[in-house]
Amino acid sequence: MISALLVKEDFVLITAGNTYACRAISIPMARRRPNSRAVSVDWVEAAVDRLLAMFLGRFIRRGSFTVTMARGKTYTFGDGSGSPVAIRFTTPQAQRAVLFDPELKLGETYMDGTFVVEQGSIGDVLQILLGQERMEEPAWAWPFRLMRYLFKRLQQFNPRSRSRNNVAHHYDLDARLYRLFLDGDQQYSCAYFETDDESLDDAQLAKKRHLAAKLRVKPGSSILDIGCGWGGLALYLAEMARAKVTGITLSQEQFKRAQERAMERGKTNEATFRLIDYRDVEGKFDRIVSVGMFEHVGVGFYDTFFRQCAMLLADDGIALLHSIGRSGPPSITNPWIAKYIFPGGYIPALSEVLPAIQRSGLIVTDVEILQLHYAETLKAWRERFLAHRDEVLRLYDQRFLRMWEFYLACSEMAFRAGDMVVFQIQLAKHKGVTPATRDYIVQEEARLRTLEAGYRIPLRLAGE
Repeated sequence: MISALLVKEDFVLITAGNTYACRAISIPMARRRPNSRAVSVDWVEAAVDRLLAMFLGRFIRRGSFTVTMARGKTYTFGDGSGSPVAIRFTTPQAQRAVLFDPELKLGETYMDGTFVVEQGSIGDVLQILLGQERMEEPAWAWPFRLMRYLFKRLQQFNPRSRSRNNVAHHYDLDARLYRLFLDGDQQYSCAYFETDDESLDDAQLAKKRHLAAKLRVKPGSSILDIGCGWGGLALYLAEMARAKVTGITLSQEQFKRAQERAMERGKTNEATFRLIDYRDVEGKFDRIVSVGMFEHVGVGFYDTFFRQCAMLLADDGIALLHSIGRSGPPSITNPWIAKYIFPGGYIPALSEVLPAIQRSGLIVTDVEILQLHYAETLKAWRERFLAHRDEVLRLYDQRFLRMWEFYLACSEMAFRAGDMVVFQIQLAKHKGVTPATRDYIVQEEARLRTLEAGYRIPLRLAGE
């Protein structure tokens, strides 16, 4: 891979390792006055144009991808397949930033409006970039990645105070924002699409039903919901399974709304909510469920998390973890996501989760991998979000809108073309707590579906 760029007076020297041979690229120069800084800057920008074009030419083999450089020159890459996409850099600074640190700067320049999509959408752009067979960064960007790898444990270090701040950064935004694009029950995690044409609301209801079936909840069972969000799953378990649920969160906004919803439904005795860290919970529970929270724990606290679950779970209890995961090996958090969306967050590989479970004394009784369900969930969220762009701009500004559009688009494409999946890991303390076959899941889902048909759950449409 290319390892260095040396700028001389009349040429660019690109030194290389084993992948490419060393070569010099001659750059015609205008006659310049001595000490002419303007000509020198112009020459450097021309070198960056060529270097970026060379990398994109080697990287983008599929699709139709047109790039207009800040100096006005246009290049087209790919084999011409699919819908064409065209982008433009408005400043040389944006172009250099993306060239040397694409993981962070692509999102930042899109937020700032210096990286503009002229044909297609940012989702189309990311689908082409993530859909290539080779997804390696240029070698000159590796120092950034190496530093992030070396300090990844520090980035994931989530003691109690930092966890609260990280949660507030994302989940304590204006509550009206989430109502614009989530389903009627405000489920902010992967839906479960039983059919290709299922609506988002139906798929989120199917997710709750699927989780409840795996938990094998009995009337009167005590359930701990770690990371309860706005209370939708806890209320479902209280209403459909007649359980007594304790939902915990670190988000002030989620805590207040979950309490309000329990009061509105007359379920304050069956579903209670607490503003507390999972590490500080005491007692015993027949069932433990955690949906979309484990991504905020951090590898350094996996042992703490599962040992706490083991301590809180009854001897004949069942725990269920629903979390985003990687189908590939361990990696690092995307720096743009870590900076702007989920500080302290990390998506684990299964190989990082299972050893911590084993050390806790729990046993894995079932693992299900949801492959494209989250891609479809994020697609629905992005479409709803963009359909309400005027309302978003009344709450925030244009930069925030582009930031969230990029977040939803890059997340969708990471599940559609990258290595992101969802794990559902069922846990127990002893063998024999769950049935010998998976038939019970389908049977329990059918029973819950019948109960739902006779129970009117108050819902609202997105945006209401």
